[in-house]
Amino acid sequence: MKHFIYAVCLLGLLAGCNSENKNMKTENTFTQIFPQGEKLPAQFSSYFIGQAYLAPISNNDSLGTHISNVTFEPGCRNNWHSHTGGQLLIVTAGRGFYQERGKAARELHAGDVVEIPANVEHWHGAAPDSWFSHLAVECNATTNVNTWLDPVNDEEYLAATAGK
Repeated sequence: MKHFIYAVCLLGLLAGCNSENKNMKTENTFTQIFPQGEKLPAQFSSYFIGQAYLAPISNNDSLGTHISNVTFEPGCRNNWHSHTGGQLLIVTAGRGFYQERGKAARELHAGDVVEIPANVEHWHGAAPDSWFSHLAVECNATTNVNTWLDPVNDEEYLAATAGK
């Protein structure tokens, strides 16, 4: 419950931080509270299987964090990766999954919060049959570096999401 309250408070604060993004695509493919954004730029799309969209919400360096809305089409997921500064995921719509390497996948729904410690290898993405959207909060933004690793192949993905 504590995480849900934090997520609701953060979402309320972020709603007022979106003033820089007036020209962003505001039309959504499925119902969600933040803009869906545009297809991932080429520098990021190579780290995803399927189509994802990116909408910057807050990139104010003086606040020390970057926040983006990431939307995944059904079956879309990112590669295994890690962040030197950690990451927070705040689920806003749809159904998705998060998995740390060596652990069982966790099913995600709106209101869920995932706290990812620094340097933990993980992936996240949509369920096979559902769109999925989350806020990605880059912690320790001035020093946080993503390390992109191998793709989550179909066999791994289907095993992680089977029966859930």
